[in-house]
Amino acid sequence: MNNEKKTPGAAKAFGALLRFHRERAGISQEALGRKTGYSKSQVAMIERGERRPKGRFVELADEMLGAQGALLKVAEEVTASGVAAWFEDYLEEEAKAAGIHKYEIQLIPGLLQTPEYAQAVFHCAVPALEDEDIEAGVAARIKRQELFFRKPSPVVTFVLEQAALTKPLGGPDVLRKNLQYVRECADLRNVTIQVMPQNGWTHAGLDGSFTLLETEERRSQIVFIEGQGGRYFLSEQPDVGDVFARYSALRAQALTPEDSARLIEQVAREL
Repeated sequence: MNNEKKTPGAAKAFGALLRFHRERAGISQEALGRKTGYSKSQVAMIERGERRPKGRFVELADEMLGAQGALLKVAEEVTASGVAAWFEDYLEEEAKAAGIHKYEIQLIPGLLQTPEYAQAVFHCAVPALEDEDIEAGVAARIKRQELFFRKPSPVVTFVLEQAALTKPLGGPDVLRKNLQYVRECADLRNVTIQVMPQNGWTHAGLDGSFTLLETEERRSQIVFIEGQGGRYFLSEQPDVGDVFARYSALRAQALTPEDSARLIEQVAREL
């Protein structure tokens, strides 16, 4: 089957079906893992759609759970989409957002990454990703950047910590090329990029990175937060208003877009 025709959310659908049949059969995740050669946590990741089943997992699970071929059929749709199941909900909102505003502390954001830099990021994943997953992940990340040229154009702004521009993932040449791309993106009429200098005396973003989305026609706003312990949306007041106020403060504390452009060019030259 052609991968382009496969359903992006198939991993979540397969995971939900697997859990349904497992619970109906009265079998624990641990027992299913012993049967298939997976750990309990790996089975749980498959059920959440965060991991694709490999090897004979589907065949063995279908037989053990008495699914009568249902798992085998749905598994045909599961492919390396390059997007974690938990991220699909965010991408649905991002794709139609009128405004996208990102504060990042660690890395050049995915919307501003070159293929080489993105590949270096995926190579850092722990546990390690398969080559197929890395390739799909890079392709999906680069495709997201088409939103810069969507009509009507979204308003896109970034506040990037200076440290995010100096971490040499992939080596100096990869970083230099990506900084040059960031600089090019800053020239787009609907994109504004600001850098938070390292020597600031005050800082509104000490709680970590976040993304703000203004929905279609700016009727409402949502906040997406991602961290080691999980990912979640904020959509209720006063939480959303507090984060937007924080972002406004960050933009005021950061370098101007013009000074930020000069700093990005300087960092690239010095690599």
